[in-house]
Amino acid sequence: MGLYTFKLPDIGEGIAEAEIAEWKIAVGDTVEEDQGIVDMLTDKAAVEIESPVGGIVKELCGEAGSMIAVGGPLIRIEVEGDGNTDTATADASPASAPQSAPPAPEPAQAPVKAPEPAPATAQSAPASAASIRQSGALPRKAGEKPLASPAVRRRAESLGIQLAYVPGTGPAGRITQQDLDAFIQADAGGAAPGTRRMPKPGVEDIRIIGLRRRIATAMQQAKQRIPHFAYVEEVDVTELEALRQHLNTNKREDQAKLTILPFLARALVVAVPAHPQVNARFDDEADILHRFDALHVGIATQTSGGLVVPVMQHAEAKSLWDMAGDIRRLAEAARTGKASREELSGSTITITSLGAMGGIASTPVINAPEVAIIGVNKIMQRPTYVNGQLVPRLIMNLSSSFDHRIVDGWDAAALIQRIKGLLEHPATLFMEGEA
Repeated sequence: MGLYTFKLPDIGEGIAEAEIAEWKIAVGDTVEEDQGIVDMLTDKAAVEIESPVGGIVKELCGEAGSMIAVGGPLIRIEVEGDGNTDTATADASPASAPQSAPPAPEPAQAPVKAPEPAPATAQSAPASAASIRQSGALPRKAGEKPLASPAVRRRAESLGIQLAYVPGTGPAGRITQQDLDAFIQADAGGAAPGTRRMPKPGVEDIRIIGLRRRIATAMQQAKQRIPHFAYVEEVDVTELEALRQHLNTNKREDQAKLTILPFLARALVVAVPAHPQVNARFDDEADILHRFDALHVGIATQTSGGLVVPVMQHAEAKSLWDMAGDIRRLAEAARTGKASREELSGSTITITSLGAMGGIASTPVINAPEVAIIGVNKIMQRPTYVNGQLVPRLIMNLSSSFDHRIVDGWDAAALIQRIKGLLEHPATLFMEGEA
């Protein structure tokens, strides 16, 4: 038998290192050749790594959250034959170094008998409510559930009292109504019973790893390196909503349901050619702005692990229905973790939406190295003056952020006003010569 060290392979796009997202095997497991063993997280996507050999897992060279350099050891597997690793070298590695030998046992001594605990007596009084409040100690063992009747539990809940802090004088330490009364009377604070709240001293430490760490790093760098400025404008989408609902009512079964996002993407297709500086990626280290003829629209998507931005490639070449289908497909792929690296890279401008929780306005963070992001807020019916008459209209705000190093305020306003006009008069989205 030999030991095979599998090193992290080059997973493309100039990646120098990747993060262990999740191991799919454990030490002692038997793996087959080409079996998926670990999900690695890069700046772009999660990539499943397969074992090149079959054998028994002897060592995992990192835990979830560890960064592994390309070419660095990832896993060691016991295989038939010689393997590729010198056992002595592997044993000397920090990850597999044996623990220091346990200290030699002390010379035998005569056993010392521990003092017997004092037996509990029926007359032993429980700790007072006042002393418990002052010390924060519990009147029972950690994890022990306080005994109480449903009526006592309901009363304690209504008073904001945690029964874990209430001494019980009933059988087996059961908490009675009288115990609650004594606990309330012992409160030195003098607050009304209905306002009492117990302190919660617990602290939960959560290690930030995986996608959440990538998001944190990206957001921090974007805010540190990009001088954002925001621009908010309200849009009357009454006519647009009527068109959207009409199209959804009459769509084919194989067509995706239209949301507001395909219309916004279509408005970008029409408006961006006159404002090419917003459809760009800025390399601020080389001082080069890459402006694109193609419109690759990032679709900010919330997933269980955090925010992901799949990309709708070449929006300028797609119909409204094609866009709706792509947005639905990409969002589903992102939420299930099945989006490919190609589907998660290459965006030139991003749109974002919080759906029904969109709020009145927001200040979205730019998806670096892009220079613009456009967000939609929730649609609300508001009283609006139209031709001197007060009428109900559907109003939605566009909340956008721009990189002020590249986009001037006037240019940003001109773009948003152009998009506003297209959305308020949706027929112009499809007129010949507009795009």
